[in-house]
Amino acid sequence: MKIVFRYRQMKSAIVGEIKRPVAEVYIRAKSGEWIEFHPFIDSGADITLIPYSFGLMLGLTKDVGEIRELKGVRGIGVPVIITKIPMRIGDIELEPWVAWALIEEAPPLLGRLGIFDRFKITFMEKEGKIIFEPVGSRRQVSQ
Repeated sequence: MKIVFRYRQMKSAIVGEIKRPVAEVYIRAKSGEWIEFHPFIDSGADITLIPYSFGLMLGLTKDVGEIRELKGVRGIGVPVIITKIPMRIGDIELEPWVAWALIEEAPPLLGRLGIFDRFKITFMEKEGKIIFEPVGSRRQVSQ
């Protein structure tokens, strides 16, 4: 079973228009409801990152873990809380580590930890699509 995502045309302050790889995944809120999430697929990100308001929508509170600092390519620290959150990509359920940014300006990112090892991922830039193919036959939540 292949899961296909499309690149999306977006504005860039540097190059004008650009296509970016965007996933359509679902994250389970504390209420049990699955909420659609559209992060950039980022092979350079160690961990999935969700913005502050999205974490609140999931029912996260600041007592879920200690506040840490996550640094990106610019070296600027972002305060985050690291926690495991149930996620669904296609019909594959997993529970990766996620960094909940305590600021709103953090971009939504689908990072590698706990996700990329579950799929063979092919970026097809020219065709404007990204293909996720499950590795193995596991369809339950990973530990």
